[in-house]
Amino acid sequence: MKAKQLRDLTQAELEVKATELRGELFGARLKKATGQLEDTSRLRKLRRDVARARTVLRERQEAGR
Repeated sequence: MKAKQLRDLTQAELEVKATELRGELFGARLKKATGQLEDTSRLRKLRRDVARARTVLRERQEAGR
């Protein structure tokens, strides 16, 4: 997911999206540990998506000060 797409979301939607992405990342890590994850590049993509979402949340928090 691109940062621009994340910036277009409302604050509540963005918080939900960040939570969903963290859940997906957790599930992917479990699958990797058990050998069920076929696309290992998915971990990197999810990790970066979580970072993007948290960055946009942080930007909004700083702008609100």
